[in-house]
Amino acid sequence: MDIEKQLALVMREPTEEVVTAGELRALFETKAHPRHYIGLEISGALHLGSLVMTGFKINDFIKAGIHSTVFLADWHTYINDKLGGDWNRIKKISQYYMEAFKFFCPGVNIVLGSDLYKQTENYWEDFVRFSKHMTLARTMRSLTIMGRSETEKNLNLSQLLYPPMQSVDIKALDLDIVHAGLDQRKIHMLVREIFPKLVWKVPVIVHHHLLPGLSEPVRMGLDQNAVEDAKISSKMSKSKPSSGILIHDDEKTISEKISKAFCSVGVAEANPVLELVRYVIFHQFEKFTIERSAKHGGSITYSSYKEVEQDFVAKKIHPMDLKSATATYVNKIIEPVYQHFKGREPEL
Repeated sequence: MDIEKQLALVMREPTEEVVTAGELRALFETKAHPRHYIGLEISGALHLGSLVMTGFKINDFIKAGIHSTVFLADWHTYINDKLGGDWNRIKKISQYYMEAFKFFCPGVNIVLGSDLYKQTENYWEDFVRFSKHMTLARTMRSLTIMGRSETEKNLNLSQLLYPPMQSVDIKALDLDIVHAGLDQRKIHMLVREIFPKLVWKVPVIVHHHLLPGLSEPVRMGLDQNAVEDAKISSKMSKSKPSSGILIHDDEKTISEKISKAFCSVGVAEANPVLELVRYVIFHQFEKFTIERSAKHGGSITYSSYKEVEQDFVAKKIHPMDLKSATATYVNKIIEPVYQHFKGREPEL
């Protein structure tokens, strides 16, 4: 495949950052099939952000000729007390994640953390070597990657092992491209800082946009760190059922959830419905039609997100019309996955 097409696939939305674009180009110039991964905790029902938007990006990598892996971080899940820290539940839900990603991302490779650690002879040696370059203070600041804070009380020792483990996973998998949501940025910058000191291969980093929940977004300060923290706090989560669209939601449920979404008249900033249009719908569809009666201006079809945003800000689109159309398209995307698991929804 032409390198420009490969670059365009990797950098298309929902990609928000590539560190660095020059290194990515050089990688494609020297390697026909680079090795990529995204690591995920096993933490409950998959939703529009965790499977669909993440899966869209994985499919972009696969189309670009990249060997893509979903790393199911079962030990990280255990350390982070997800699924109650119940190892049997973690193993069971891991199989659900595996099936979902294989269905949504044909051709993706799946690796379990517990298998990787058994098969990598020098993993714990590398873990110690990497950890020697991390201060305790830096480790504590990195805890945001697991949804925790350095000020949190009652952290246990195993949770401090999480950041260096996530870093050494990258070495063990021999990766060229490391991919995650923007909430993982701190650990990836640490990897790029420490790997050269150990003469380990330094990966290109790709961060995708965090899809927000449907409720009113969290608002914090004006500095860049506060903006990023707000994005992380507002991201779609299975722990907020009413503000997240699960892959097990039927058409009626999707419509009801989106109808209640935060969507201020004429305001594009921090608008979760417009984010669905931009990052989910226009990733899969070339056209977006809002159906309206002649009395309300008639139906209108858009060929780009920017056109939708412009008309919404100009108050040419009513929020309820936008929500109705968005629900229709989101359901088209969710429906195949919903049907695949219908009657076999996991007990979480």
